[in-house]
Order: sequence, then C-alpha cells, then structure tokens
Amino acid sequence: MKLEMKFEGMTCLECAKGLEQALRSVPGVETARVSYPNQSGTVEASGAVSRDELLRAVEQAGYRAEVVDENGGTTAVLERPPHGESRESASFDYDLLIVGTGGAGTAAAIRASELGARVAIVEGADVVGGTCVNVGCIPSKYLIEAAHHVHIARTGFPGIQPCEPQVAWREVLRQKQEIVETLRQEKYLNVLASYEGVSLIRGPAKLLGNGQMQVGERTVKASRIILATGTSPAMLPIPGLAEVSALDSTTAMELERLPESMVVIGAGSIGLELGQAFARFGVKVIVVEALERILPGEDPDVSAAVEAALVEEGLEIHTGVRVKEVVRDGNRVVVRVEDGSLTGEIRAEVVLVATGRMPNTRDLGLQAAGVEVDQKGFIRVDKYMRTSNPEIFAAGDVTGGPGYVYVAAYGGGIAAQAALTGLSGEKAIPADFAVTPRVTFTDPQVAAVGVTEGEARAAGLNPKVTSLPVEYLPRAVVSYRRRGIIKLVADATTDRLLGAHIVAPNAGDVIGEAVLAIRFGLRVQEVVSTLHPYLTWGEGIKLAGQTFTKDVAKLSCCA
Repeated sequence: MKLEMKFEGMTCLECAKGLEQALRSVPGVETARVSYPNQSGTVEASGAVSRDELLRAVEQAGYRAEVVDENGGTTAVLERPPHGESRESASFDYDLLIVGTGGAGTAAAIRASELGARVAIVEGADVVGGTCVNVGCIPSKYLIEAAHHVHIARTGFPGIQPCEPQVAWREVLRQKQEIVETLRQEKYLNVLASYEGVSLIRGPAKLLGNGQMQVGERTVKASRIILATGTSPAMLPIPGLAEVSALDSTTAMELERLPESMVVIGAGSIGLELGQAFARFGVKVIVVEALERILPGEDPDVSAAVEAALVEEGLEIHTGVRVKEVVRDGNRVVVRVEDGSLTGEIRAEVVLVATGRMPNTRDLGLQAAGVEVDQKGFIRVDKYMRTSNPEIFAAGDVTGGPGYVYVAAYGGGIAAQAALTGLSGEKAIPADFAVTPRVTFTDPQVAAVGVTEGEARAAGLNPKVTSLPVEYLPRAVVSYRRRGIIKLVADATTDRLLGAHIVAPNAGDVIGEAVLAIRFGLRVQEVVSTLHPYLTWGEGIKLAGQTFTKDVAKLSCCA
C-alpha cells in the first residue's frame, strides 16, 4: 500500500526528517519519504494503515498534512504551528538563491538539491552555462582540435604525403556553435531541470540586503545567497585598443573570416592556445609578452620547451616587450612597442588581447550588501566560500581563485553545503586547493601540479629535481612527436613527490597520476614501482621518476 501526502508548515530540512521519523512510528508503515522542497511525501505500508493515525502523527509533530486518496480527494487535519511560530514568519521564497548558471552555480544548485533545499538559480545572460560551455573551454578546445587536424594534414607523416587542406571556416564555426548549443542544453538546462526543488529564474540580479535580491522586475528573498557570476575578458588600458576594435578571447572565436595576420598581446594560456590555433589555420601570428618569458606562471624549463615548439611551427614570439599604443593605418593595425630603450612597430590585420579576466560584479550591489572585494574587484571569501556578509557566499572565477571550471564546480559545492549547514544538518567542509592541476592546450600540451623547484626552495624545502626529455619516451618515438620534457620535483629527505611539470602531447591526460601521488603523499619510488602500460604517454611519469637514480638511456624499452 502506498499513500501520497501533502504537508504544510515545514520550514527546514530538519522538519522533513522529523516528519519521516514520526510517520515511520505509525503501525504498519514500512518506509516514509518526505520532500521539504516539494512539501510532499510518500508512505509505504505492508498492509492497511490508518489514515487517522498518519494524520495524528503529523499533527503531533506540529504540522499540517493531507492524504491524497485514489480519487484525488484529500483528508486533512488542523495545523499546529511548528517550532512555536506561524507559517507566515517563514517569509523566505527559497532556502538558497544562486546567481549564475556556470560551473560554480550549477554545481551549487545540484548540491543544494541533494541536501533537500528549495533553490532558485538566476541567469541574467541570454544563455545559461557561463563561460566554459559558451565562450571558453568548449568552443576554444573545439577550434584547437580542428586546427590540429589542419596541422596533421599539412605536415604529414613518414611515408604519408602531406597536403594543403581546404578550410571551410564558416562550417568550422557552425560546428562549433552546434556543439556549444548541444552541451548547453544537455549539461546545463536538462541537468538543472532534473533536480528536485531547483527553479531557474531569468533576469539581471542585484542585491538589496536582508536576504533580498531584485531579479528583473521581481524581488526574491532567500535564507542564503551564492554569487557565482564568473568573469569576462579584461582589456588592457592601452591607448587605441577601443578605436581598432581589438579582439578578446570571445570575439576572436566569432570572426566571420580568417584574417591574414594577427598580433596576440599576452603569452599566457589563452593567448598561446588561440595563437597557435589561428596559426595552424594559416594566419600569421605574432605574440607579444611584457614579461621575460611565455607562460610566466610555469617552470622556466616548461616555458622554454613550449616556446621552441611554437617557434618551430612558425609563430613569432617577442618577450620582455611592452605595448605603448595601438593605432589603425588603413586596413592594418599598428602595435607600437618598446623593448628597453628600443622602440618599434608590429603591423597586422587584427589584434587579440589575451591578458587576463575581470570579475562580473558590476551593478550587483556588493557594497550595499556589505560584500568585500580585493584590489582587482574579486570577491573575498574564506575557506567555506563565505563572504564578509555571513549570509552571502561566492564561488568560482568571481572569487579570483584558479580560473578553471573544475575548480569553480568544486567551490560551488563547498559553498552550497556551507550555506545550508543550519538547514540540512550536514557539516560545512573547508575548500582545499593545495593540489590543483592545470593544463594549457597548446601542442604539445602543458600540464602541471604542485610546486616548481624555485617555489620549493622559497618554501624552505630541500628539493631534488629531475628532467626527462620526451624523446626518451617510446610512445614519442613511434608517434614522431619528440618535443617536450617531464620535470619532477621531490623532497630530497622523504622522496615524496612535490611537483610535476609536463610538456608533451596529451600532458593533460598524464598529469592525473601526479595529482593523486602529491595529494596522498606518495614517494617517487612508490610511483616508479607501480606497473605502467608500455608504449603510452602515461609511462613518462615512471620513466621520469627513474631518472632520479638511473640513466634511462641504459634501460631497455620497458624496464
């Protein structure tokens, strides 16, 4: 026997748990499930069960209930206010209000639903999904993959004649957009709709204080709020950029035709990924970086290995160069630069600025709500993603942490659980970003986790370091892709792995082993003594570890 029930008066997740316990105490009841977000539940009994006793159990617990019969009618009992309060005092529309439907916001909504909360997730943009699916990871990696196929056709392989492929750029863009729209629907809209108690609200959001937020023309009130509004490409304050319609990482992927030439300002991950992709599509690419090396956040050996590979492909790279001004000269953009006391000009059809991102907090009402930001405008949070306002949390790129969608999603879950601690009974879990891997999708790829040699020494550690050229890896030999290095940093005293820095094809797939090793404190010898499949890129971690004590040139293929 199964009965459907409707409840009124529940104001928290603990209410639902109390009702389940009360219903299970009724003779004949085998299971009872109560949903706080839907204010409903089901009771399953082995045989006949007294409806009066069910209703009496609900009344004694302090709530109002209706039992739905087979004909759709109901039997009700009188309400006794829960916890000594009237239902009118529970004036919140939602337990949790989330602003932003990107990686952090969607993860927060999923976790909140799992905890049984009533959730609203707000999106002010025309599309849901945030940066990653719409203008970041998905479209950029699609273009990188398409460009890779162009490169493979153009370079050939021993015994295979290279050819100059015909690129249908508009078809490439169409396929890119189709993938974006498919994943946006499947991984965001459909996912949000599949979780109980989650409502999607459209419209721009602004904090009003006291748990209230204006969303479009309506005012919504929630017990807790999570801000997950993400970031946008930052445009440097260089004179003339606006006048020449400089591209950013979003607009560069929407060009209706491929330009003849491009200056990329900034040699971080975004600049190099897009720069190499456009170069492979046949665009003359010149990269300008103000710092002394490309990928300045990586190990110096990593920077050198990647630069060598890119230059070999035909990219022109200038480091230690400052851009003073950008002007238009007919159908060309003139980028005026200085290198120490030397000045010069670089001419190209378009200029792409890839120098970082800025938080999406404009008109969000942070100051009025007492939410502090740092010098760059990113929202300050503690290890529980809590802002300076204890009722407001923030997660994802808007907090200024590592700008990766998997980090954003992790933070969103942390924020949701912390925000709902008082309602769900679940304990808040502090975020731990100590072991965060990163990948740059150039070719060869760059993947890293943990500390560099310099960082280890600066921290007072006693590191030992080894570096294995990728050409020693059998997989690299048979693939004719021998550029790159695998550099490991370990504690000289304990042999524990402290850092791994890889430049190789599929480096992003290889780094996972090092992530686990560092997180769980494995020694290099434990990694080396673990069996690794032969003729794989993943074998490189083992071979690099062996170079601490052996000369790999004197080892057989799989020894």
